[in-house]
Amino acid sequence: MFKRILYFEILPYLSHKNAIVICGMRQVGKTTLLKMLFDAVDSVKLWFDFDNPLDLLPFENIDYNQIYANLVRQANPDKGEKLTVFIDEIQNFPEITHIIKYLIDHYQVKFIVTGSSNYYLRNLFPESLSGRKFLYTLHPLSFTEFLCFNGYLSEDELLIDFRNALCKEPDRYEFEKRNPLYDNYVEFGGFPEVALTKDSRTKILIIRNIFASFFEKDIKLFTELKDIRELRDLILLLAPRNGNIMDVSKLASELGINRVKTYSYLEFLRGIFFLKLIPKFSGSIDKSVASGRKIYFSDTGILNVISKVTEGQLFETALCNQLSQYGDLTYYNKRNTAEIDFILNKEIAFEAKIKAGTNDVSRLKKMSTALGIADYYVASRKYSNISGVMYPHFF
Repeated sequence: MFKRILYFEILPYLSHKNAIVICGMRQVGKTTLLKMLFDAVDSVKLWFDFDNPLDLLPFENIDYNQIYANLVRQANPDKGEKLTVFIDEIQNFPEITHIIKYLIDHYQVKFIVTGSSNYYLRNLFPESLSGRKFLYTLHPLSFTEFLCFNGYLSEDELLIDFRNALCKEPDRYEFEKRNPLYDNYVEFGGFPEVALTKDSRTKILIIRNIFASFFEKDIKLFTELKDIRELRDLILLLAPRNGNIMDVSKLASELGINRVKTYSYLEFLRGIFFLKLIPKFSGSIDKSVASGRKIYFSDTGILNVISKVTEGQLFETALCNQLSQYGDLTYYNKRNTAEIDFILNKEIAFEAKIKAGTNDVSRLKKMSTALGIADYYVASRKYSNISGVMYPHFF
């Protein structure tokens, strides 16, 4: 089992009183991460998998004090020893959030749990749990993690300084060594099982199964849809539009449904991490850029299986997914005459190009300076020995 970057982010908070909640898409490795955190905890601990109906039994008592007593009996801690409870797939038992709150407040039980959907967890956790949880999202693999999974980097090399990676003058030899792996990452995406599979045909089969499980499990669990064809058709319409500004009215018209329903589908797909909806940059006083969102699939492998998109679309999507692990993304568009692909945390501008040129850097510099953004980089898919260019092969 390979450690993820999120593992190291969570480690310092294992002894904190707050519950740790890890959410993310199906099959991104939440259970594996939870097992690693379980191994890292030295105090008395219990493991429950809510996909197993038998593991629900200890929590089905209406007396929360009795639930605690049963947990203590099962764990048998020494007097005064802290009890840590690990639960996988909490979305299968919504009542657990009230139990977590009660046991934190009355018995200082530590909870570390996973759930499949931010969309669901937002509603699952009551407001009363505010201030009692740390919420983390586990994404598909970053490229650094992908390199580690493929034996190219050691675990010690997994943690990088993102700013330094941007500013670093890349070694051409190192770039060329990483380039075939980056080709693989862009084409097949970042699901761990896919990354660990060598055969391309098998990779595609695994991606298709992941996509199928989305319909079989997430839709049934998180919605009341009886007919999934509208949602399926929306996904098929969105794939070739990946990286473009959404026209919801046009989407609704093509689907034959109203705008409100279309918006609800989009919010659902965003909430289960299937899509990213990137808002416009709001740091400008230009009122013309105040609305509209760009759409990106959260995994290039799924996008590539659904629809054969262009090389540029795939690369821009991979860059979007890589950058989103470092903060909030927006984009800039001025009356469709000038655009910046991504602005990270309102501080750093990025433009995606298959091969960057000097004009690309000059244009990005001009737009970024006008917006008051001091840091800017043209992200190049191919090697281009030009100042102001960075390569996503290194983060």
